[in-house]
Amino acid sequence: MKIGIIGGGQLGRMLALAGIPLGIQFRFWEQDRDCPSSDVGEVTVGSFDDHSLIENFIAGLSYVTYEFENVPVALISAIARHVPVSPAAHALEICQDRILEKETFNQLQIPCAKFLAITNLTDLELALTDGFPLPAILKSRRFGYDGKGQARIASITDAQAAWQAVGAVPSILEQRVTFDGELSLISVRGHDGDVRFYPLIENTHLSGILSKSIVPSKLVTTALQSQAEEYGRRVLKHFDYVGVLTIEFFLVAGQLFANEMAPRVHNSGHWSIEGSETSQFANHIRALIKAPLGSVATKGHALLLNLVGEIPDQNPILAHTGVFLHLYRKSGRSRRKIGHITMCKEDLRSVDETSLEVHKLIDRYLQF
Repeated sequence: MKIGIIGGGQLGRMLALAGIPLGIQFRFWEQDRDCPSSDVGEVTVGSFDDHSLIENFIAGLSYVTYEFENVPVALISAIARHVPVSPAAHALEICQDRILEKETFNQLQIPCAKFLAITNLTDLELALTDGFPLPAILKSRRFGYDGKGQARIASITDAQAAWQAVGAVPSILEQRVTFDGELSLISVRGHDGDVRFYPLIENTHLSGILSKSIVPSKLVTTALQSQAEEYGRRVLKHFDYVGVLTIEFFLVAGQLFANEMAPRVHNSGHWSIEGSETSQFANHIRALIKAPLGSVATKGHALLLNLVGEIPDQNPILAHTGVFLHLYRKSGRSRRKIGHITMCKEDLRSVDETSLEVHKLIDRYLQF
């Protein structure tokens, strides 16, 4: 069996590493032949807009998926006419547009912050003059990630600078909420409708980039986990979804407010490779090939640290028990994710103590 993956970054690489033990081969469509996934499969090189490559890419493939959400929907729709693609194009289309995404949350009665569509600077100035709640944040409707395409607004005097900061493109104006924590729910749904939920993950961001994730979180109660899973079920059912879906939440006064969703495996779930009975990557592959989903039970406590910037000295990190280093075969530079470290221990205290030790080894390399 051979699976095609649109995109050849680290997520595609980890998907392949999860599927190879099942005897699955992989082919990636990527614009750079020397991509992180080139070690684990064939690479079709070319623009995602070049549909003349489709015939060669899909030859011999049983299934297709994608590893990032900025894939052209037209490409996914065209491939789906020949080979099963999961998640489906409709889910991808909604997740690519922050307005459609928030409207979907509203439709499914999932709470989120107040928002407004902004098409030009005049729209923005009128919204602020008419009393849109401040402080607020302006985000480009499409293509923003890791803090890109966003600008904070404290008063109407910030309007013009914010509009320029997002690239003067159609945007969404969102009320900034005061939150007690950032949480993400990673779910997976199979072709047969079987659904599994990983525990809510507590996340910390620096400059808009994920810095740390921890599972289980001290912020999460049984009731909160149940509420998140109910919201997750609504989204999965709405899209008749197959594969891994991630929803990011703000925790506000004990309530969950949906921020955004991603139709793919997610950075905050990388801990699951060592910290769960079945990783998010393995379960995405299982869902794709119509295999039974695996257990999402955790193995004690896990903490993820992203490596952003330069590659650290490996040996001092590897000297620690219960510490796992993943490098993505990417050159280092500021604000670039080049790897991650996962710590898995039986108790939270041990995880925290190890995290402090590991931080001393990597802090000088981090460039958020």
